[in-house]
Amino acid sequence: MIVKVGPTNSTVLIRITCTEEKKMRIPARFAPILFSALLSAIMVCIVSAFVLAVSQGLDSGFAARWLKSCITTWPIAFPTVAIVAPWVRQLVGRMTV
Repeated sequence: MIVKVGPTNSTVLIRITCTEEKKMRIPARFAPILFSALLSAIMVCIVSAFVLAVSQGLDSGFAARWLKSCITTWPIAFPTVAIVAPWVRQLVGRMTV
């Protein structure tokens, strides 16, 4: 990408390159842990919001209760997903063609 900076008669060109080497990436050996962390966080947020909305309704204190629910539930969900996910992958592999 080339960015032009300055007035028309004294334009300075700045070349910005985007290469894979410059991106911050997590090593592949951490993929199962990252998968477990992201999946459990997404599921905890969605399910806790749904359960709280159904059981207690939407009111002014909903966001605070939801955040507290997420914070207290995620430490249980993360290791559960980390332990159960490989077993589920094997089970799905056996059940599918």
